[in-house]
Amino acid sequence: MVSGFWMWLKLVGQARFASRWAVGEGLESGRASAFFVSGIRVLRAEGVNGVYRDIPDDLRRLVEPVVEDHGYALMNVENVQGPGAALLRITIDTRSGDGRVPVDQLAAVSREVAAQLDTANAVDGSYRLEVSSPGLDRMLAREEDFVAARGNEVKLKTRRPLDGRRRFRGVLVEFKNGVARVSVEGEEKDIPFEEVEKANIIYAFSSADFNRSRSSGSSD
Repeated sequence: MVSGFWMWLKLVGQARFASRWAVGEGLESGRASAFFVSGIRVLRAEGVNGVYRDIPDDLRRLVEPVVEDHGYALMNVENVQGPGAALLRITIDTRSGDGRVPVDQLAAVSREVAAQLDTANAVDGSYRLEVSSPGLDRMLAREEDFVAARGNEVKLKTRRPLDGRRRFRGVLVEFKNGVARVSVEGEEKDIPFEEVEKANIIYAFSSADFNRSRSSGSSD
């Protein structure tokens, strides 16, 4: 029998770690094994944030056709700088927006994107590529994502302070004419989409989630 505490940890793990597949040098992430391509050339995407519109056009033209050919939607491209090789993180989703992309499909997209970036021969140097799905706390990268998320609890960060703050958490009441109306601590705030730096849904665990986890634990 699995205790309630461990079931909670298992559910949190499912929410926090989307399935991932990576190409690069010594990278292993998520629950998928990584495979590696040495000497990969990739296009540097400086300053990419968590919104679809911020993906540089040249990079979008390289990546999006591959993603769409596999039947998925490109959500975001993020450049994560750190010690050693930088990380280019690409997030894709299903057309229905449920945040669940099979690992084998992530691997297939990753291989083709890597080949496309290598063919472009844009920038020399070591670079790691990671293709992942949003998971349960799915990102809101496009206006249509905000429309679909109405009624959910969301977390947003704006590009500049609005009413003295950049971080907001509350229920997304509506999204209309490019403006998200969010109920924050009992007060409704209007946040223009153009001011959003990044945003995501806060997944609400239900009894059904715990029942599924209990069933899974019993069958192990």
